[in-house]
Amino acid sequence: MEFSQNLHTLRRSLGLATGIIRSKLDASPTRQPLPDSRLVGFEGFGDNPGKLRMLAHLPAAVSGRPLVVLLHGCGQDAARFAEDTGWIALADRLRFPLILPQQAEANHASRCFQWFHPSDTARDQGEAGSIAAMTRAAISRFDSDPRRVFIVGLSAGGAMTAALLAAYPDLFAAGACVAGLPVGAARSGIQALLRMASAGMDQPADDWAAHVRHTAPAGFAGPWPRLSIWQGGADTTVAPQNAWLLAEQWRALHRLPSAAAAEKVSGNVNHRVWAFGRQRVLEVWSLENLPHAYPIGDRTAPPGRFVDRAEIDATAAIAGFFGLD
Repeated sequence: MEFSQNLHTLRRSLGLATGIIRSKLDASPTRQPLPDSRLVGFEGFGDNPGKLRMLAHLPAAVSGRPLVVLLHGCGQDAARFAEDTGWIALADRLRFPLILPQQAEANHASRCFQWFHPSDTARDQGEAGSIAAMTRAAISRFDSDPRRVFIVGLSAGGAMTAALLAAYPDLFAAGACVAGLPVGAARSGIQALLRMASAGMDQPADDWAAHVRHTAPAGFAGPWPRLSIWQGGADTTVAPQNAWLLAEQWRALHRLPSAAAAEKVSGNVNHRVWAFGRQRVLEVWSLENLPHAYPIGDRTAPPGRFVDRAEIDATAAIAGFFGLD
């Protein structure tokens, strides 16, 4: 009897959580997708086990430039997300190709990247395999610098970014997770909803790091990708504690000390940095008043779906962390 009651309670909680997420998707402001004429679509880029679409924004790039992969969040359009966050404008200014994987509704009704399915995050499998194939094809086709390949994602795209950094540490030099979750936080849709709502039982940092090592290619000894983490304190979709678990995971992976090398507080923004020498290896940006959104700073352009004005522009700061400018 007790088991049945607990199961009923769990199902009801999950139903409420799912309804909340869907209502937020429906209530968020929508903008029309950019016409595909602004972008280039690629077929036959390689193995596509995750059945994703590859779009690219190609400014007048020159040989040897960096490459950036941008992963949208649930309910978002890849092209519009790239425009709203300023990545298209930055790619035009700095002349680097921008790769935009687009999730399909056939994979997930809300177009979420499925960061919680092991079959979609394992190396060369599922959606992770498709994104890696796009990235390798882009490096070859656009003659990008293979040492400067970066990935950025929001929410489900942020969690998938962490998963890709773990599965492909030999492909990506660094990444940025906005409202993401640590690698290994969930292994099913039910667990994903629970971990989003509450970060769940804590683990020692070394145990979290072991999830990354287990995902990486056998025998990989480093160097591990660098990571920039962004989290809103007013986020009611992804519990803010997930950002600190993600930070602990990558701090232990890089064998960094517990205390940050530097910490700066400016208004409602807290920035912590761990470094080797003069290079930032891990950083955490915590924005107290930011909801579940990608922070774009105080721009004249209107915010988009899950893209909001904040005290700092994440795109400019992440570009600095990557060394794009």
